[in-house]
Amino acid sequence: MHRKFVLSAAALCMAVALACGKSSPAPTSPSGAQSSDAPAAADGSTLKVPAPTPLSPINGAQPDTLVLSAGTVTGKFDTSITPSYEFEIKTAGGSTVSACSKVVPPPPSGNSFGYVPNCQLEFDTPYTWRVRAVYAGAVGPWSSPASFKSPLGGYINGNEVFDPLINGKTVGETRGPVQFVPGVGLKLLGHDSHVLYRLPVNLQAGEFSMMILGADEGTEGDKSKVFSMQEGPDENDITDDDYRMTAELRGANYFAPGATTFRFIPGDGEPQDGVRLQVNYSSSSWYFWKFTWQTGSARLTVRRDSETGPIVYDQGIGGWGHPYRPDPHFVYLGAPVGRAGLLDATLPGGTYKNVWVSSRPRPNFPQ
Repeated sequence: MHRKFVLSAAALCMAVALACGKSSPAPTSPSGAQSSDAPAAADGSTLKVPAPTPLSPINGAQPDTLVLSAGTVTGKFDTSITPSYEFEIKTAGGSTVSACSKVVPPPPSGNSFGYVPNCQLEFDTPYTWRVRAVYAGAVGPWSSPASFKSPLGGYINGNEVFDPLINGKTVGETRGPVQFVPGVGLKLLGHDSHVLYRLPVNLQAGEFSMMILGADEGTEGDKSKVFSMQEGPDENDITDDDYRMTAELRGANYFAPGATTFRFIPGDGEPQDGVRLQVNYSSSSWYFWKFTWQTGSARLTVRRDSETGPIVYDQGIGGWGHPYRPDPHFVYLGAPVGRAGLLDATLPGGTYKNVWVSSRPRPNFPQ
């Protein structure tokens, strides 16, 4: 009996010694970030950060230029982490605009940061946006959604132009007397009036289109132009420019007022003329003018009332085997004065809006 106790005590001492020889692990401290496979919180987040605060635009604001701005966040326990930020834009119906969803890197400093969406949104349309922090594969909670209305303001981006003109400004350069009509558009008042858009990159195939009110055959003019293109610089005479394009509505001084046609010189010095047709325009109606071109063909289409209204002119030309490539590429509402003089330049009196120049299809514009 005594021997058995001694052995048991010895075994106990050995067990204690082994237990005492093991070092206890250090207590863990809360982490500022969790891995993407960590259990998600009730809101779906796996990153221990607060939701960012949307700063602008909010409450249905309509900025001239869309920049989504929010406040930065840091880890709840580890304030040294610098997360990136994921943005999401939704339509008024709740559908995500996937092309606008993007993760942007953390800002170098400051308490706020901004994101300029490089995606196509409908113009003058309600949307919402939200943002969340992301770090090492983990995501924080989404911010509350903020509402805004997409801009009316225009832009020149490479060889694409959008210019609504109904907001009292233009992204082009005005020449001669012009008048902004609030909520309506830009009116060209004289034969020397025009708007110049300088394309940083030439557009070899695409569309140049707009809505025009008040341009009609009763206005003084001869072989007058409603819009045009050429190769710059400014001092080049558009009449014989190797990259001339002129969409023409003959005025009251022409022997057949209302005659509609176009001329295109695609780079070889050989003019290509559209069929000249007589059109009776109404000064109180809007007309949609659209010129399209590509290697080997071009077309001018005019519709009454809207982009889908009745066709009043639709003629094409073709036959050349090289691209249209002016350098630099100048695009005009109206036309600069050439050697034929004022009556062959801009047809005055037209009010323009919703100008589009692009290789992409024309978007839906606010009416």
